[in-house]
Amino acid sequence: MDALCIAGLLAHHARYQPEAVAVVFGEQRLSWREFAARCGQLAQAMAQAGVQPGDRVATVLGNCLELLTIYWACADLGAVAVPLSPLLQCSGLQSLLQDAAPKIVFASEATQADVSAAIAALSMPVQLVCVAAVPAAHSYAGFVAGCAAMQQRPHFTPEHPCNIMYTSGTTGQPKGILLTHRVRAHYAALMASIFRLTPESVVLHTGAIVFNGAYVMMMPAFAQGARYVLHGAFDARAFVATVAREKVTHTMLVPSQIAAILDLPDLDPVQLLSLQVVLSLGAPLPLARKQALESLLPGRLHELYGLTEGFITVLDRRDTARKLGSVGVPPPFFELRIVREDGSEAEVGEIGEIAGRGPLLMSGYYGQPELTAQTIRDGWLYSGDIGRIDEEGYLYLVDRKKDMIDSGGVKVYPRDIEEVIATHPDVAEVVVFGVPDEKWGETPFAVVQMKQTFGKVCTPEQLRDWINVRVAARYQRVSAVALVSSFPRNAAGKILKRELRAPYWEGRERAI
Repeated sequence: MDALCIAGLLAHHARYQPEAVAVVFGEQRLSWREFAARCGQLAQAMAQAGVQPGDRVATVLGNCLELLTIYWACADLGAVAVPLSPLLQCSGLQSLLQDAAPKIVFASEATQADVSAAIAALSMPVQLVCVAAVPAAHSYAGFVAGCAAMQQRPHFTPEHPCNIMYTSGTTGQPKGILLTHRVRAHYAALMASIFRLTPESVVLHTGAIVFNGAYVMMMPAFAQGARYVLHGAFDARAFVATVAREKVTHTMLVPSQIAAILDLPDLDPVQLLSLQVVLSLGAPLPLARKQALESLLPGRLHELYGLTEGFITVLDRRDTARKLGSVGVPPPFFELRIVREDGSEAEVGEIGEIAGRGPLLMSGYYGQPELTAQTIRDGWLYSGDIGRIDEEGYLYLVDRKKDMIDSGGVKVYPRDIEEVIATHPDVAEVVVFGVPDEKWGETPFAVVQMKQTFGKVCTPEQLRDWINVRVAARYQRVSAVALVSSFPRNAAGKILKRELRAPYWEGRERAI
């Protein structure tokens, strides 16, 4: 097997540190020998079920030990793991399963009904395996029963596909991003270097591992032979307790999770002192939250801006305090540029589209060569995000191209307004987007989730007035504020902006 294939990582650790703890999930603590045996047994079961290298294996599961096992069994077998969100309903599952054409779909008791209905409508045969608490027909336990661990791995090269990661779908139709073993091997090596991850590290992951951001810490942890602690779902109190108990050194969180931890009324930072790296990713972390986290745990915060398609920048903990508004710089082996509408490169400080290239670049969108060609041009990945770089080369996000508001011909960036609103002491999270306006075409509108534990919650009108005296320009004033108890989210924890915005634009076309 080529060294840049991730198949064989488990066997390596099972041979050289067999009794070291590899994976912790709930009360289960598995050594490298035990976890490698589980994955080998599943790989053999899939092979006996007819799965060959290159075949797709889909999952519709929340965090569980079986999901982690499926990922690594697929890697050893050469099957292509296709993780799908357990929040998807039948119609969404049907379109993705039709696109991916998997041999097997692993579902849970919670998702089995929707998955079964979706499979019934497909044009190809698909085997369903259910991860259930009680073994039954088509159960995971029955599927692997009697199988010995796979002894002989198929041969494949680093360009062999490893994953199809469907985009989160926060702004449009999901697309299948094809990532190879070579890309995953680069995740392992580069992220370990960037985030100082070693064999002695303890990595805690509390978010959903069905989204690509999970691989940022998962891959280096498994390559280094570190301990990987997985929670079934995010809970702020459980997070703090696990960090203290396991002496966690590395974790990654999306901004809403960071907010939930910071808002714990009895948070004791002493319980978090083992943390060396707290990585924020998935969405911009508001400045107010960055400052609060940096004050609570100085010198730990990293922020990653990235696209599953294959480009990242990182704000290192050394630079967080002095470059608080930035999302950092491209790591070694990556390049970044800001591109004007005419395709020329922008000057320092000038706003344009973020484009980048590097060793994590996808093979393309699965089965969509035209869309791939629109996104990757001359080897550069065009992000659809708007940003600028300063004189030292640090990247600052401005907004998504699609989220930009056109108000009377003036470009209004929602993130500028969101940063102002996030400083209000009662605000937990905020989303700003454009809504139709007869005079201006579009006008800013804010949807706000308030903190439950802070003071007296203000009215929407009071909050609107508070915002409008603090924004930098008249065209940034919000027309109204809506208060919500929670935001719609995907499995990654990202807010689904299009679901919030859709009711205001039904039957109308946006200007951009």
